[in-house]
Amino acid sequence: MAGEATLTVAPSFSDISPAQWATLAGAGRQSTAQSPYNPFVSHAFLSSLEDSACAVRETGWLGQHLSLRAPDGSLLGAVPCYLKSHSQGEYVFDHGWADAFERAGGRYYPKLQVSIPFTPASGPRLLVRDDLEPQAVRHALAEGLKTLTERLGVSSVHVTFALQEDIAALDQSSFLLRTDQQFHFFNRGYGSYEEFLSTLASRKRKALKKERRSALESGVQIEWLTGSDLTETVWDEFFRFYMDTGSRKWGRPYLNRRFFSLIGERMADDILLIMARRNGRYIAGAINFIGSDTLFGRNWGCVEQHPFLHFEVCYHQAIEFAVAHGLARVEAGAQGEHKLARGYEPVTTRSAHHIPHPGLRRAVAQYLDMERRDVAEINRVLEEHTPFKKG
Repeated sequence: MAGEATLTVAPSFSDISPAQWATLAGAGRQSTAQSPYNPFVSHAFLSSLEDSACAVRETGWLGQHLSLRAPDGSLLGAVPCYLKSHSQGEYVFDHGWADAFERAGGRYYPKLQVSIPFTPASGPRLLVRDDLEPQAVRHALAEGLKTLTERLGVSSVHVTFALQEDIAALDQSSFLLRTDQQFHFFNRGYGSYEEFLSTLASRKRKALKKERRSALESGVQIEWLTGSDLTETVWDEFFRFYMDTGSRKWGRPYLNRRFFSLIGERMADDILLIMARRNGRYIAGAINFIGSDTLFGRNWGCVEQHPFLHFEVCYHQAIEFAVAHGLARVEAGAQGEHKLARGYEPVTTRSAHHIPHPGLRRAVAQYLDMERRDVAEINRVLEEHTPFKKG
């Protein structure tokens, strides 16, 4: 198949048919148990990042989206890929690698980045058409990334927050493997949030009940908004929260107001806003994206400070929604050991890195070998401190 197919590069998702893109496993709403729908690799989400000018050349995200096409032009597989002039908005940090290489006289930027901009959520990265033998296509795409790195003359290519099946193909193509840690909630067939609480140790269960009461005791009310609830007025309110948090944490938030209007138009049924209201006005909110089996927590913000409100809106309410809608898990974003006490468990996230320069590759490989051992040991220790009943 690979001998008959052609690899092409598109600078924009406007050059790729949404209908063809939707045939790729995980990218279309017609998901299966083997390839659950992931909203972040949908054409609607990725094109909205470009059409809003959030992920474009001017912001350091130049599209180099790789496609594997049959002789008739149909899409066999694809990779969302960007030529990057910096390492911002990725959540898998390689700033130290860049500094070391440039101090040694190398040029680290530009580099290729296979990821969903500004989104630390695992999902398919080497996308394959649903009806094909996947490993052959993934292998062709992995080799295509190496060829693209060579043709462009860039330092490296980085595939971040990838699924295990993608990692296996990248490993076969001699990519260096990296691990990190997140915290996810797993729905073990709970019929209600109370049933989930019943699996926790008594002291932990009482602490969470008290925490939730405290978050709402100032007259705060919680609303779930999705689909047609997501009006422009609602987006205005949420954008205020997003800008407040983003300006304090990053200095310059990555997403603009236009982006939220576009995803509201294109994928409203895949979005859940958990909003907190007090005295007749919204004071806080968190945006989540709904996959076929996963709720993905993303950005949060507020304009009033209330004890434990962040935990209520971002973590407890997300668990309640997932249980109520039969979702298998909640991915609550990057970082956060504080999630452990609230029923989220440590999981390993994965990335893969192709570095042609022998010296830089050798140094990074040595570092990653130590880092993988550290991540595994930290996860082992954290698993011993989950709030669930022992045994």
